[in-house]
Amino acid sequence: MTATETVDLWFDPLCPWAWMTSRWLLEVEQVRPVKTNFHVMSLSVLNEGKDLPPSDREVLDRGWGPVRVCIAAQAQHGPEVLRDLYTALGTKHHVEGLEFTDELYRKALADVGLATELAAAADDPSYDEALRASHNNGISRVGEDVGTPVIAIGEVAFFGPVVSPAPKGEQAGVVFDGARALASYDGFFELKRSRTREPIFD
Repeated sequence: MTATETVDLWFDPLCPWAWMTSRWLLEVEQVRPVKTNFHVMSLSVLNEGKDLPPSDREVLDRGWGPVRVCIAAQAQHGPEVLRDLYTALGTKHHVEGLEFTDELYRKALADVGLATELAAAADDPSYDEALRASHNNGISRVGEDVGTPVIAIGEVAFFGPVVSPAPKGEQAGVVFDGARALASYDGFFELKRSRTREPIFD
């Protein structure tokens, strides 16, 4: 038997690129002995105090809601709920194009069998201490000059990979094999090229 390999993913429901990476990792699980653990990070936390254009600041101000809901669900039911809750939130936001609202949170929570009252966490800053701890657990592994997604393969974590569309089937496994190979080298730090397409949600 082949041992199952654990991969850790830090996501912010706000980020379309984290969504693409998460869909890729779920595909990887189908073709490689891999299990993905989901963790919350926050672009709103990451960009606190930074001088940003008003439009970006408005988006990040709204970004507290979905991560607080995720943290509240995790606090009540454990980290295992994040996989399905993130899928429900991301499907509604990224695929269906809906904005993060109380109605969206309630529908997503109901979809995965969680109490819809958890939607109230979106406006509750009492969850921020746990949110910051989860965020810092991820970002401390890669440094403050990156965002989401962050993945960790073994002891090595990095930003990305940024993919569009998310690889499927065996191609997803091949891409993971490459990411694992890079992670196996302690001196690996960065691999990047300019994006030429937007997220393709298919």
